[in-house]
Amino acid sequence: MSGLRLVFAGTPAVALASLAALAASAHEIVAVVTRPDAAAGRGRRMVRSAVGAWADERGIEVLTPARPAEPQFLERLAALAPDCVPVVAYGALVPPAALAVPRRGWINVHFSLLPAWRGAAPAQHAILHGDEVTGATVFELDKGLDTGPVYGTVVEPVRPTDTAGDLLERLSHTGATLLVKVLDAIAADGVDAFPQPADGVSLAPKITSADARIRWSDPAFAVDRRIRACSPAPGAWTTFREDRLKLGPARVVADGPPLAPGDLLVERDRVLVGAGSGAVELGEVRAAGKRPMSAIDWARGVRVQGSERLT
Repeated sequence: MSGLRLVFAGTPAVALASLAALAASAHEIVAVVTRPDAAAGRGRRMVRSAVGAWADERGIEVLTPARPAEPQFLERLAALAPDCVPVVAYGALVPPAALAVPRRGWINVHFSLLPAWRGAAPAQHAILHGDEVTGATVFELDKGLDTGPVYGTVVEPVRPTDTAGDLLERLSHTGATLLVKVLDAIAADGVDAFPQPADGVSLAPKITSADARIRWSDPAFAVDRRIRACSPAPGAWTTFREDRLKLGPARVVADGPPLAPGDLLVERDRVLVGAGSGAVELGEVRAAGKRPMSAIDWARGVRVQGSERLT
C-alpha cells in the first residue's frame, strides 16, 4: 500500500492525537490548515493554534485562511494536490469549492456516533443529556452539518465522573486510531462509506457561557451533568454576592439535610448546595480574579453566612 498525500485540517489540542497518529503512519502530511492566530490571555497576545504550533515545530507548511472559501487558499490547496484532507475540530464550514479539491475528499473525525449529536459540541451534549455510551465517527464531509456518509465508528462509554475534557481526551485517541485505519483502507481501495441513518438525529450546538450557568432549581443529577459538561470550557458558573463563581466538578450527595435550591451549608469538611431535588457537594471553585481552590477553603475565606445562597 502506498500512503496518501494529506493536508490536515484542525485547530485545538484535541486534534493532536490524530496528527501524531498520521505522522507515524504510511501517509504524508504536506501541510496543515488551521484557524488564524487569536488573541489569548490577559495580555491578549496573538497565539498560534495547537495544530499550527505542532506543524511549526516540524517545518510543515501552515495555512490560516480567515475563510476556507478564499481564492488564495483554494489555489494553494489545489497546488498542494492532496489525495485527502483529514479533519479534526477545524472550526469552520468547508465550502463546496474546497471539498472538491482532494480526489478522496475531506475525511472528518467527529466525537459522537452519528447521526447523534451533529454539531460543535458532541461530547459536551452527551454528558449534559446523560448518555451512557458515545463514540467517534469517521465520515466524509459534504455540504451539510455532519451529514456525510460514514466509513466507520468506534464506541466509548461515558463514565459517571467524566468531564467533557476527560471524554474528549479518550475520544481523541480512539478516533485517531480509527482515522488511520480508514485512510489505510482508502489508500488500498478497500473501504466504502455508507449513508447515515435517517432516524436518531440530534444536534449539539456550541455550549455558550449562558448555557454554562447553573440552574439550582434543576435536580442534583442535572446540576452535576451541567458542571461536568462545561468542564474545562466554557466553565460552569453561578453567582455569589453578585459576583461570578466558577465551579469544578461536584458530587451528588444522598446524606445531606434538606436545602432549598441555591442554599449553602458549610460543614466541617464540605460545602453543600441545595438543588431542585437533592443537593451537591462543591469541589473546586474559582472566584473572579482568584486562583482555583477547594470549596471549603473558599467558604472559610469569604465567611459564608447562614442565610447566603448561590444564584
